[in-house]
Amino acid sequence: MYGDPALPPDFVSLPYANPDAPKGGRIVFGNTGGFDSLNPFVIKGTPPWQWRFLGYESLLSQSLDEPFTLYGLLAESVETPPDRSWVEFTLREEARFSDGSPVTVEDVIWSFETLGEVGHMRYRSLPPKIASIEQTGPRSLRISFNTDDRELPLIAGLRPILKKAQWEGRDFAGAPLDEIPAGTGAYTVASYEAGRRVLLRRNPDYWARDLPLRRGTMNFDEIQLEFFADSTVLFEAFKAGDISAVREDNAERWATLYDFPAVSRGEVVKSEILSGRPTGMTGFVLNTRRAPLDDWRVREALLLAFNFEFVNETVTGGSQPRITSYFDNSELGMRPGPATGKVRALLEPFADSLPPGALDGYELPVGDGTLRNRGNLKAASDLLEQAGLKVYQGRRLNRDGQPMALSILLRQGDPRSESVADIYLRALDRLGIALRIDRVDNAQFVARESEYDFDITTYRRDMSLSPGNEQRLYWGSQGVATPGTRNLMGMDSPAAEAMIDAMLAATTREDYTAAVRALDRVLTAGRYVIPFWYDTIDRIAHRRAFRYPEHTPIYGDRPGFLPEVWWYQPD
Repeated sequence: MYGDPALPPDFVSLPYANPDAPKGGRIVFGNTGGFDSLNPFVIKGTPPWQWRFLGYESLLSQSLDEPFTLYGLLAESVETPPDRSWVEFTLREEARFSDGSPVTVEDVIWSFETLGEVGHMRYRSLPPKIASIEQTGPRSLRISFNTDDRELPLIAGLRPILKKAQWEGRDFAGAPLDEIPAGTGAYTVASYEAGRRVLLRRNPDYWARDLPLRRGTMNFDEIQLEFFADSTVLFEAFKAGDISAVREDNAERWATLYDFPAVSRGEVVKSEILSGRPTGMTGFVLNTRRAPLDDWRVREALLLAFNFEFVNETVTGGSQPRITSYFDNSELGMRPGPATGKVRALLEPFADSLPPGALDGYELPVGDGTLRNRGNLKAASDLLEQAGLKVYQGRRLNRDGQPMALSILLRQGDPRSESVADIYLRALDRLGIALRIDRVDNAQFVARESEYDFDITTYRRDMSLSPGNEQRLYWGSQGVATPGTRNLMGMDSPAAEAMIDAMLAATTREDYTAAVRALDRVLTAGRYVIPFWYDTIDRIAHRRAFRYPEHTPIYGDRPGFLPEVWWYQPD
């Protein structure tokens, strides 16, 4: 996107891969919930999240050590003019699907068109910006754009490529479980038991095994995905040796629960991977499509009622700092105090519609660390009164004179979120607000989240060091009424969309950073999410025989790291 790639044209392997890693072995992961689809490219069903990254590829691929840099995968070359108004890809002659058939220009064009029409919502934002796609040679095609957006060639390069011939006369969007899209990736589905397990097997004829971009990656012969009812059962399976590795995002659990005999004997290793990525946002999201959550004063009151200091001490032992903004822990995060310089210049045209604090500075409420949290609850009550939500006989009444009640949607098997919700319930009760906790199975959770059928629910949005067009899917106004988008809070902010426009039009890193910091202010001051905590360390507990390179990527443990660059090497 800016400057030059870090790797030279003759690089041997990615800097965080071991080109001499041995092939072989099986690694077993545990997932909670279940699955009813093996098509990760459509809205219908819930597929195993890992499958999209292990079985399918795109024209270009990312290095986890560089933001905003892509290298050729299915494409051997890329050409684009200075204004990025078009991009031309030339396919590698050796590129193959898992059945051995060649990847053709026709497959690429069909994939773009089909995913844009009936694919998952994450793929539907690009087609309106494409003026034309045309074949320019036996292995080349040109995509012309109708929008001034410098990121579009990169986005086009990351679209998954599927096999057209497989779907002739078939319903791609509504395909049953046993119709698995053919991919070009290193793994194929060897067997599965619906809702319970999937066995992935490395293709011995994988076409890209000797490419520098793939050297030292995809080393396991088999990857098995086991599904469990909840995280507690999954953890017990790991302790028993049935699972090879688990990720742990709770520092207190890491310090207290990982002391079982296999750890003491050295059979299980606790690895910590440093990360330089932004915090992203984790917490409880507030659905502004529903009154009274459409009022910023009510959302601020709910933030005041959330006693983070007490919750953090209770749930994590107080060992993890709070997320203060969406791009916290990076140069892209908003700076404290009033907006200045280019950030202020970007925001000022929207001064009348910005949430309070976006221009002058906004900080999350800080509690007193006690269970009662008197000061913040008093401030919250005052805001609710200002919003017309009065107290009568101990209950808060909504604008229709009915008792104010909210529901929080939780996925079964998420004990940490349940603990946080239980504490929050007691705080809201002191404000006269009834909070109902809806614990539902995985299928119900996905369906209700997709239809925005909640007042409050759990929320996780990862952010990268190279945010771009995906931000429209997260915050764009189209997601207010369109089911299945990432805009769970239902925000409709012209200022946020203008900041995204500025990001995509920036030609210097300075302008780009200013636009992201301005967007961060709009999001944070909007009070859409009640933030939890973050970590700069990714924690993985694993059997001793599973290894990874000494150099780890700047993005830490993200798709592309485990299991992609790990290998099996018993003592």
